[in-house]
Amino acid sequence: MNQSKVMRVFLDTSLLLLMLSSCFSSAVSSSLYSSSCQLQGQFHLNGMHKSGDVILGGIFQIHFFSVDPDLSFTSEPEHPTCYGFDVIGLRQAQTMAFAIDEINRNSNLLPNVTLGYSLYDNCIQLGIGFRAALTLVSGQEEEVTLEENCVGTPPVLGIVGDSSSTRSIAISTVLGLYRVSLVSYFATCSCLSDRQKFPSFFRTIPSDAFQVNAMIQILKHFGWTWTGLLISDDDYGVHAARSFHSDLGPAGGGCLAYTETLPQGDDPAELKRIVDVVRKSTARVVIVFALQNHMIQLMEEVVRQNVTGLQWIASEAWTSAAVLQTPHLMPYLGGTLGIAVRRGEIPGLRDFLLQIRPDLDHSYTDGNSMVNQFWEHTFQCRFAPPPAGWVEAGGQLCTGQEVLGNVENELVDVSDLRSEYNVYKAVYALAYALDDMLQCEPGRGPFSNNTCAHSQRLEPWQLVYYLDKVNFTTSFGDQVSFDENGDALPIYDIMNWEWLPDGRTKVQRVGEVKRSAFKGEELSLDEDKIFWNFLSKQPPRSVCSESCPPGTRMARKKGEPECCFDCVPCSEGKISNTTDSMECTSCPEDFSSSPQRDHCVPKKTEFLSYHEPLGICLTSISLLGTFICVVVLGIFIHYHSTPIVRANNSELSFLLLVSLKLCFLCSLLFIGRPKLWTCQLRHAAFGISFVLCVSCILVKTMVVLAVFRASKPGGESSLKWFGAVQQRGTVLVLTFVQAAICTAWLVSASPVPHKNTQYHSEKIVYECVVGSTVGFAVLLGYIGLLAVLSCLLAFLARNLPDSFNEAKLITFSMLIFCAVWVAFVPAYISSPGKYADAVEVFAILASSFGLLVALFGPKCYIILLRPERNTKKAIMGRGTTN
Repeated sequence: MNQSKVMRVFLDTSLLLLMLSSCFSSAVSSSLYSSSCQLQGQFHLNGMHKSGDVILGGIFQIHFFSVDPDLSFTSEPEHPTCYGFDVIGLRQAQTMAFAIDEINRNSNLLPNVTLGYSLYDNCIQLGIGFRAALTLVSGQEEEVTLEENCVGTPPVLGIVGDSSSTRSIAISTVLGLYRVSLVSYFATCSCLSDRQKFPSFFRTIPSDAFQVNAMIQILKHFGWTWTGLLISDDDYGVHAARSFHSDLGPAGGGCLAYTETLPQGDDPAELKRIVDVVRKSTARVVIVFALQNHMIQLMEEVVRQNVTGLQWIASEAWTSAAVLQTPHLMPYLGGTLGIAVRRGEIPGLRDFLLQIRPDLDHSYTDGNSMVNQFWEHTFQCRFAPPPAGWVEAGGQLCTGQEVLGNVENELVDVSDLRSEYNVYKAVYALAYALDDMLQCEPGRGPFSNNTCAHSQRLEPWQLVYYLDKVNFTTSFGDQVSFDENGDALPIYDIMNWEWLPDGRTKVQRVGEVKRSAFKGEELSLDEDKIFWNFLSKQPPRSVCSESCPPGTRMARKKGEPECCFDCVPCSEGKISNTTDSMECTSCPEDFSSSPQRDHCVPKKTEFLSYHEPLGICLTSISLLGTFICVVVLGIFIHYHSTPIVRANNSELSFLLLVSLKLCFLCSLLFIGRPKLWTCQLRHAAFGISFVLCVSCILVKTMVVLAVFRASKPGGESSLKWFGAVQQRGTVLVLTFVQAAICTAWLVSASPVPHKNTQYHSEKIVYECVVGSTVGFAVLLGYIGLLAVLSCLLAFLARNLPDSFNEAKLITFSMLIFCAVWVAFVPAYISSPGKYADAVEVFAILASSFGLLVALFGPKCYIILLRPERNTKKAIMGRGTTN
């Protein structure tokens, strides 16, 4: 807008605000100032009017363009001239006239009130639309006399309009100060839902917020997560872009590859840059949230660069634009999916439109009326009286023979009523609100002291209250009501541009998206009817990154939008069983992830089992050792009277064999699935059995030393301390100490079974945790102490003068025992899982066999194979046997 235009709008707006302020303020301050309102000036506007008890205003787009005169700053500016007739705008205005006529004929709605109208043209200009609105609320009377009781209804109670968000914002900002209702049929900007800024604004068309949401529903339905956005450089586009950026995301349906603003005027360089961005982008779906004229300019550059293979998503502003549905553009725009205003049916409207002739109604005979201008546009003639110089300039007068229904005319085409249907609903909303206001019962009203609106003085702000409560159903079956923001229940048709084989274009309805009070948002699509302008005849793919399959998770690429990501396989123990999973979930403790990482599988359990070869082998060796102990014990019992058995302390030998048998058997507690009782019993049985065994050996060693000392002069007294009772008592005391250690261990920190997953993530290792490492160390340490002590004593007695010196055998057995258990400690610590149990079982069996073979092997050899050496003389070393 150039400087002169800016100045013109500023001056006009200042004047209009002064007029409005003068009229409204005088009503409040009449007792202090003048008793009348003086109109400061009049605007010459295209319009049509009908008188009535209550007047409703309307603002419509009857012309496409306007020309502002140059400012001279020395005289009053002339009024702008409008040109470029818009038949659709006239049909919208006539729809309002039809709706008011229909309401006046309805005996159930406003039965005692006749509605009239004042309808003005805005010429698609903010300044002209603003003038029209202020003219409606201030009236055209030169002087308005104010009485003390303020009798009389304002010029209009409510206004239907405007068709543009920008103009509606400007108009509603001023009208909202005086609570004058403005019910728009085509302003969709979501910013108008702000009740603080626009307290008296309503609309029968869904807001852009829902239009954006409807588009997102379509994107989600087809899996289009990577899209481009082109917007117009106005309130319509800017607020839509904000909604897209706030609502669009991985959860909402995807990401925007780019957002470009289409220039207002003809800017070839900028359009070339924008189309170049579209062409180079990987996004195959392009949303255009712009007005029709912006789309026309854009498509000229698209055709020039031959950018094909795109799926266009159209906003309601150009979904039904016939100027774009040409054979020249269909290779590029074919298959377009668009959001369209709900189509409705208005019975009787076509017949009403067919009667529009200036010669049939004297109210239309004004030379500047919309109807006269339409006839001039359609039939190139005018009814009298024509403008000055019309006939002289060659203009034709209408003869009255022209009949509107006899020609192909856009005005009477009621097959696709969308904006007109919204106008129809807006008029009825005002009528129902007015009807509710007039039916108020005195004393039960909604205003202060339960008052109702005064029938002689209806106020616009009172109508706003009833508009908030209005709720009715149209003859087409649509429910009309307004939420707390003045928005109607939203519903959109989804349209598809089908390119027919003969080159024609068919825009067909393929679904709808709506929001109901109970079910929320609903999208319904008939995909079989959708025409796709691709060789595959299928919906295109438009993603920045392909979907991540189950078993992987999405990892965002640094510095790129959320829809651009890498697919990272889930780590061991974690899975994802859905497509495009953001995170991998951990499997339960007893489960591991499958090789594909898409489901959890039970983990293999591992323990030293009786059924595996290692368990079978160790069990067999344990039973073999037990059997050998039983055999040796049987031999000793059978030959208990022989010298070799009697000479080696037969009672301790029998006890030693029993303890060795227990040692072999206790190893079985380490095999099989660990349970609480086996965990508690295995180490206690092992500790007590080995202490019993080593105690017997220690006492035998001490007895050997005592006997040797007694054989020397003066040593007879040492034998009294090693009698049978003392030997048994010593063994019991030493064993009791180990039993006390085991009891304290079990009471303070008992070993328990444990499922260990640290060794192998895909396996569960069943093991017994010792509970108290100190308890286990004391148990082993006590056994080691007795073993070392026995080894030292036996070593000291190894050279005693005796033919069969048992001290040598004890020394050898203890060396084997100690060597086994010294090697056990590091092997046990470094062995994982079941192998730790196998190492301990092996140590038990090896040390037990070492003791059994070293202590009883030579004796059994003599008893069974060399009986000649089993004599007292041989044992005392007096024989000559070798």
